[in-house]
Amino acid sequence: MNIVIITGGSRGIGSSTALECARRGLGVILTYHSQAAKAEEVVGQIAAAGGKATALKLDVGDVRAFAGFRSTVERTLASVWDSSELAGLVNNAGHGLYNPIETVTETQFDDLMNVHLKGPFFLTQTLLPLMKKGASIVNLTSATTRVATAGVAPYAAFKGGLEVLTRYMAKEFGERRIRVNAVSPGAIRTELGGGLNDEFETLLASQTALGRVGEPEDVARVIAGLLTQDSGWINAQSIEVAGGYNI
Repeated sequence: MNIVIITGGSRGIGSSTALECARRGLGVILTYHSQAAKAEEVVGQIAAAGGKATALKLDVGDVRAFAGFRSTVERTLASVWDSSELAGLVNNAGHGLYNPIETVTETQFDDLMNVHLKGPFFLTQTLLPLMKKGASIVNLTSATTRVATAGVAPYAAFKGGLEVLTRYMAKEFGERRIRVNAVSPGAIRTELGGGLNDEFETLLASQTALGRVGEPEDVARVIAGLLTQDSGWINAQSIEVAGGYNI
């Protein structure tokens, strides 16, 4: 069985991706920061459907914890799957900040950078020795890198950095036949930034060619596809999953 890690897998796009990957026969290690109960609920749903998953605690903004996390992953692979290799990594964990540039503090800026750019960089570096030949990495970016939205400048800037990093990872990891792609969600019904109220959802739907906001499952299907050989010739790409937002 091929095993993948999905960071931030306790809710939203992460949990939907975990469920979709399990439906496709992948073993799933999902991480959570503070939502342990929700993470175990996802693990339970996967087990009830005949899949296999486990949840591990991880703060993607704390690079110092990554070496210990890799050791835990190695033990988990051996004990749960009798394996020593990963077939995929989804750098999904994150959070938003909706403040105009003039009010953003250095602490807020650094926090977003650690979670959305520095964390994925060094977590990928740390887990790379466990990645099998032909593995797939998916970085979650954002449509805000293409369409400027007031109040999300730091978030969008670091997601833009992650999009660039995706291409460099694909270039450098190519010798090991590891594919690296970015998935860029548009307006999705999640808890990020406090979620959507009715008025905001109506506005976003009116700006989207398909006439609605996205659901986590819309993004999860694309991510899961990139983790399988169905997308084995897709590499170094940024795929926007937004239903035609602001085109």
